[in-house]
Amino acid sequence: MAAPITPNSTLTDVCFAVCTALDAVGTIAVLTDGSAATYYAPERYQSRDADFILTMYRVREAGPAALEQLGFCVGEDQIYRHERTKFTLEFPHGPLAIGAELIKRYETVRRDDQVLHIISRTDSVRDRLTAFFHWSDRSALVTALGVAESGDIDLASIKAWSEREGEADKFREFSDRLRDDRRTGRDH
Repeated sequence: MAAPITPNSTLTDVCFAVCTALDAVGTIAVLTDGSAATYYAPERYQSRDADFILTMYRVREAGPAALEQLGFCVGEDQIYRHERTKFTLEFPHGPLAIGAELIKRYETVRRDDQVLHIISRTDSVRDRLTAFFHWSDRSALVTALGVAESGDIDLASIKAWSEREGEADKFREFSDRLRDDRRTGRDH
């Protein structure tokens, strides 16, 4: 059963509640984008919304009904809002991907009787690097570093993906800063 949403709920609390409610009605929603970065590195990045990609559903109408039972209402802009939290929900069209590369596997995290489906920490780094690569978004680079420093990542796969994206130079900047930060213990 999903926990109630309160004014004190963190984004992570909201994500667990939403994912659990959707999961209970046969809808698999995977947390992605900045909200996944917030889950992995909350002290380094705070998203104001939760982005879920729907990867499977049993009955299409069951998901919106489950969200309504949690107290979320959808607006004309297709953004779900709740009167007891500042965090909103968005459900961008799939498929689940980083750039043109489909994500075939995601993590499932359990907290008590709740569940959260989320892109992997490695894919969260790649997602944040996408903004750095394509729009030179330096804050996205800092977020990618924060996510990378928060736990284990597959740096070799990130490097190979970066090369396929034609961004070997920007990857080198990321990996050099990551190495320097780990060596010095520096926090952004």
